[in-house]
Amino acid sequence: MTQDEKRLIAESLKNYCTQKGSQNKAAKSLNVSSATVSKVLAGEWDTISDDMWRGIAARTGHDTTQWQVVRTSAYDRMTFLLENAQQESLVVGVTGFAGCGKTEAIKTYAQTHKGVYHLCCSEYWTMRTFIQKLQQSLGMGLCGGTTSDQMDAIVETLQGADTPLIVLDEADKLKDPVLYFFISLYNQLEGQCGIMLCATDYLQKRVERGLRFGRKGYEEIHSRLGRRFIKLDVINEADIAAVCKANGVSDSDTIRRIIADADSDLRRVKRAVWAAKKGGKA
Repeated sequence: MTQDEKRLIAESLKNYCTQKGSQNKAAKSLNVSSATVSKVLAGEWDTISDDMWRGIAARTGHDTTQWQVVRTSAYDRMTFLLENAQQESLVVGVTGFAGCGKTEAIKTYAQTHKGVYHLCCSEYWTMRTFIQKLQQSLGMGLCGGTTSDQMDAIVETLQGADTPLIVLDEADKLKDPVLYFFISLYNQLEGQCGIMLCATDYLQKRVERGLRFGRKGYEEIHSRLGRRFIKLDVINEADIAAVCKANGVSDSDTIRRIIADADSDLRRVKRAVWAAKKGGKA
């Protein structure tokens, strides 16, 4: 790893520490020692392995590919919703077509705003895993005690934060017992912490199906989300063209081909841009 790459990662870590509120909280969130964080920021890099550098880069959201993010209509809408949810301590459900850029907007917002705790959810998460991931994101480290004790510690930490916002990205992947924690967080933090559930429209369909069949907890979830989901716009041709140009593809024929093959999915656009540049068609 070159010195220039390390300097960029160190800058990302510096910003991450600012976002988390302190070097100690950042270290706990990254699951590295405070000494490692201090050495990186102080330029004392001789004892830090390349694996550690890569780990810090990945966990702080540092993009080694230098991909340029473009403010599409969905990106701007997502940013607006995040700002409102944080400043007004709102509870919001947001859905968007896969690949519309919602996660990229969340990552960027979390990197540039204090008190934002972004959890990218997975199917394998148990209640214990969810609590541990939230504790880590909050910079608490892993607390002992019962589930009740751990939840109380999380609530106390959030109550002491300035306009905190929890974003549960890909929330549709959470199993019902884990999703019920959303209700518990809302009940104890109403008006004190913003909470956003973000996913594809499967989350909305799942909640509506749960309501129809009277499944436990779904009426409470629906009510706390204001009985509606906010749907993001699908990316359009102008958005895709802007992404192509920002990332080095300017040939009009190539852009038209990428648009035709994109299926309104920015992940497909990204792969197509890299392929075009590699093939010398940019």
